[in-house]
Amino acid sequence: MRPIRGIGTSLALFFGITLALLGGGCTSLPQWWHNGFKVGPNYQRPPAPVAAQWIDTDERVTAKPEEVGKWWERLGDPILNALIENAVRQNLDLRTAGARILESRAKRNIAAGNLFPQSQQALAANPLAQISKNLPLPLPHTLHLWATGFNASWELDFWGRFRRAVEAADADLSASVDNYNDVLVLLLSEVATNYVQARIFQQRLAFARRNVEIQQGSLEIAELRFKKGVASELDVQQARSVLAQTKATIPPLRTGLRQANNRLCILLGVPPYELIDQLEPKPIPTAPPSIAIGIPAELLRRRPDIRRAEREVAAQSAQIGIATSDLYPRLALFGFIGYASEDLKNLFSANSFTGLLLPTFQWQILNYGRILNNIRAQDAHFQAKVLEYQQAVLRADQEVEDGIVAFLQAQEQLQTLEESVQAAERSIELVVAQYRRGATDFNRVYNAQALLVTQQDQLAIARGNITLSMIAIYKAIGGGWDWFSHQCPPDGCPDRPSHYQGANK
Repeated sequence: MRPIRGIGTSLALFFGITLALLGGGCTSLPQWWHNGFKVGPNYQRPPAPVAAQWIDTDERVTAKPEEVGKWWERLGDPILNALIENAVRQNLDLRTAGARILESRAKRNIAAGNLFPQSQQALAANPLAQISKNLPLPLPHTLHLWATGFNASWELDFWGRFRRAVEAADADLSASVDNYNDVLVLLLSEVATNYVQARIFQQRLAFARRNVEIQQGSLEIAELRFKKGVASELDVQQARSVLAQTKATIPPLRTGLRQANNRLCILLGVPPYELIDQLEPKPIPTAPPSIAIGIPAELLRRRPDIRRAEREVAAQSAQIGIATSDLYPRLALFGFIGYASEDLKNLFSANSFTGLLLPTFQWQILNYGRILNNIRAQDAHFQAKVLEYQQAVLRADQEVEDGIVAFLQAQEQLQTLEESVQAAERSIELVVAQYRRGATDFNRVYNAQALLVTQQDQLAIARGNITLSMIAIYKAIGGGWDWFSHQCPPDGCPDRPSHYQGANK
């Protein structure tokens, strides 16, 4: 057997016998040595199923290095920029994630503290005892002592149990930081999405109200022609029908606008109020004609949820080592240094000095079945974490692909709808003029006006869908969180809330 360096001959013999007895255990002597005197597996990043390239890429969506810093500024809307800045400062979910970082950091420090004597106590005692006279003990029948001193116990981390716990805590801390960044990515996309949706509802409302005005004028023409006897009542009823149908579209649009407004308020960390109504009227933010999103492999670096899942795998890997250490014996030292005396006045004299060193040995030999099953359970949980990590990679790839195809197809839909709306608007002008002269019946006016309402509503939705698809792409590639991180020095930003500083330490 190789000599075990750095410890006394007796301890080398003791642990040499222990390793020989456990040669058939989960960790062999060479592996324990190679792992840095730690049992259990050393962590290795699991493989990830990453596509070689995106399915749909052209001059509008390129695989050039991604431009994801302040991506929301590419929409050119100062109001949106201000809303995002306020949300990052005030959002309660983000502040909660920041508090989780502080919690994880404290737990990591607790785990690191176990590398040192696990128990330290300064104590003082004044025991008073009456001992039975019928016991054959070489002690006085009345015992009264004064004692004070310091004791400590230290379990030696020979198998790496405490160091594996530090590894797990470090990974958990990194996961909490990545969780904060993931919440930040979601916050940025949710603020932008709800803001754009609010502007879409405003545009749809504007189209609906404009069509109400046009159809009100058509109704007046039909009523006037009916009174003159040159048109039937059918024209009037058709005009009233299409007008009422258009008016009926307005309440749901108001509902949608208010709900988007309320969601924005919650994202800003304030109770719902008429936020959108107090903002300057703006059109739907226009997405740039092209965006650069990088290659699929960069998702492993960029997506905070993927980074968090990978750190959770690392933390669980360390848990296997912690469970494996229970197979092996534990050696601990208990020590006491202090003074003890029958008289208080002699307590601190040289003759009252007392010292104790007590090595202890513990081995759960009879619990091997439970220990082995715990190792199997931790390993199975590790395998599940690996699969969750790989699933997160696949899901991220899908989300980017979904965003790309939606972005490209929405642009094509918009071009077609713009042509359709222009034609519908012109046809309304022509058919109303013909109806006014009596050259056509109202049925053609009815059909043209109903078509225009539908086409303009779809146009507003299509314009917004391009921008919403762009937001979805930047969310899918994990855009925005690193810009906020890079704005702070390692010790945090003095002008940012404490929960955000926690994410940068």
